[in-house]
Amino acid sequence: MSKDVYILGIESSCDETSMSIVKNGYEEIATIVNTQMDVHASYGGVVPEIASRMHTENITMVLEELLNKANMKVEDVDAIAVTYAPGLLGSLLVGVEFAKVLSLVYDKPLIATHHIAGHIYANNLVKKMEFPLLALVVSGGHTETVLMNDDYSFEVLGRTLDDAVGECYDKVARVLGLPYPGGPNVEKYALEGTPSYELPIPMNNQDLDFSFSGLKSAVINLNHNEEQRGHEINKYDLACSFQTVAVDELVRKSKLAIEKYNIKRMIIAGGVSANKYLRGEVQKMCDEMGVELTVPPLKYCTDNGTMIACAAYPQFIKGDFTDLSLRAKSQEELYKC
Repeated sequence: MSKDVYILGIESSCDETSMSIVKNGYEEIATIVNTQMDVHASYGGVVPEIASRMHTENITMVLEELLNKANMKVEDVDAIAVTYAPGLLGSLLVGVEFAKVLSLVYDKPLIATHHIAGHIYANNLVKKMEFPLLALVVSGGHTETVLMNDDYSFEVLGRTLDDAVGECYDKVARVLGLPYPGGPNVEKYALEGTPSYELPIPMNNQDLDFSFSGLKSAVINLNHNEEQRGHEINKYDLACSFQTVAVDELVRKSKLAIEKYNIKRMIIAGGVSANKYLRGEVQKMCDEMGVELTVPPLKYCTDNGTMIACAAYPQFIKGDFTDLSLRAKSQEELYKC
């Protein structure tokens, strides 16, 4: 396109109220992220009712801060994009309804963007994605390997049959008595420990699907049994043992997919992509296999409006707009978006 395209992206699927303006799908103009982490920390996790109420309180302020930072007006953008699924329904509703109001008042096209598509397209902020590629999607609600042959062509090769890897990190954190957010704290402890505890390899076969419930249960049972015997658990070593097995499985299944489909490019997407040990192990695997790896900067791994605006750009080019009947959905498969 000869004309630059500016998209305002809105993300409110969990506990971050975030908005961003992105130019042409890859150039960030400005981003604001208002996090509720400190509020939810006292509860040990996100409380949906509190999250949605805080989104309502913060969303207008976030828009004002964004426009001031970008030195732009809503009239200057070409479209409004919003996360419509998946996520906490109450939180999603706040963002979706706000986006619909902006679309109506300012007569801007409305784009419904899938949250996981946002995480995937955050990689365009590093380098424009070239196809075909393999996306390893790792978050609190998703663990998938996705083959992409083109923009918005999502073929899920393997997915978790039970717990997502991010969910397991959080549950292991609770077992170890680590504070919220659990995943990053497990990673911190793991980096100071050694994998001295023997844990089972989950889904130890040649399938591309994942399973982490057995690994999670093994950590819980090991901790419980040691407590019953009066033995003190080394939290650093147990965190390291868990992380080593979990990441090894993510890498192994990714390698199987790369070999099966003869893939030369790979990206990592989702909140768990911020995990430095995971990044390092996937990079080693890609280097050994001659595969080009792209990973978003850490600030774009967690939920943010930038990724939503990036993911909305191909939709804008295709004219994939929605209307004011758009509804938020707590669950929606990636391949349906």
